[in-house]
Amino acid sequence: MKILKKSLVIALLTIILIYTVNVTGMPNNVILFENEKLNLKGIFGIELKEEKKKVIEVSSSGNKIEDRTITVSLFNLINLKKIEVSTIKNTKVIPLGNTVGIKLYSDGVLVIGMTEVGGCKPYENTGIKEGDLITKVDNVGVTTTTELIECVNNSAGKNVEIEYIRDGVEYVTNIEPVKTSDNSYKIGLWVRDGAVGIGTATYYEPESKKIATLGHGIIDRDTDKLITIESGELATVTITRIKKGEKGNPGEISGIINGERIIGDIDQNTKFGIYGNLWETSILGINEENALEVALKEEIKVGKAKILLALEDGIRKEYEIEIKKIYKNNTENNKSMLIEITDKELIEKTGGIVQRNEWCTNNSKWKIYWSNHTCSSK
Repeated sequence: MKILKKSLVIALLTIILIYTVNVTGMPNNVILFENEKLNLKGIFGIELKEEKKKVIEVSSSGNKIEDRTITVSLFNLINLKKIEVSTIKNTKVIPLGNTVGIKLYSDGVLVIGMTEVGGCKPYENTGIKEGDLITKVDNVGVTTTTELIECVNNSAGKNVEIEYIRDGVEYVTNIEPVKTSDNSYKIGLWVRDGAVGIGTATYYEPESKKIATLGHGIIDRDTDKLITIESGELATVTITRIKKGEKGNPGEISGIINGERIIGDIDQNTKFGIYGNLWETSILGINEENALEVALKEEIKVGKAKILLALEDGIRKEYEIEIKKIYKNNTENNKSMLIEITDKELIEKTGGIVQRNEWCTNNSKWKIYWSNHTCSSK
């Protein structure tokens, strides 16, 4: 009798273990392409039920994403877990690797510091902090430091009303400017407008005419936050110098932005990259016959791959790398692969330590991956 009870307990625990492993092995999030069916292998008694459905417009590409929630239950009686399912359009993009000039114009001026004026602190007790975005002075919009200075000087020392934004919330305060020895007026705030630099064009989507650059957002070095932009421009660049990277000291590419040759605009600065519209495809040598299907992160494989990069004369070349590790569950930032530069020519030119994010293609499946990575030299 004792042996029978022990056997039943073992059998019950085994069944529970099988069900637990089966359910916990199911993903929490699934992304499917159009016409692709959700295929989850289950065991007897495991039921899937769709709960809700909604459509979201993706601003970076204009594609529609269909969201569903699938409830996993036992015999439709006990809910075990939920799976979030997103369906995206089949998309083709053209991998780039060109160096481009990036000009960002902020929707206001960013407060990056504070200082006394004639022994006074005009900003004290106003609520303004570093990282706030000043958008208006006395109901007049300001987008540059010059405009802010003009508004403050026009006050002639009278209280000015300051409108600013913090974490998406608008605030209003008043500051009394202080007159300085040169007969100008100041409010004791160090501010910055916009940003200018060079970066890598990562891909172009022919259908929407959208272009993505950098693979990461532009962060203000003083506030450590994404710069809020109103608009921006893409321009051509002439590379002037390549500084080779060394251990503990990443290299860099220097260039001159050809400000008169604007090739597109910028409308988004996100943690996953800069997005905009490309007007002149010929400048970047874009050939729509080179478009590749976008693959899912789950399709990335460890092993040899290639990156595209334009280092000299604006001509793109393929360089060999090896994908060492894949971070499939990382959704918090743009780091989803660890790669090693193995191409001897690229190592010779740059030292092998690449700061810029390129788009990888894997030899086993010639598709472009919507994933960024960190790089290391061999």
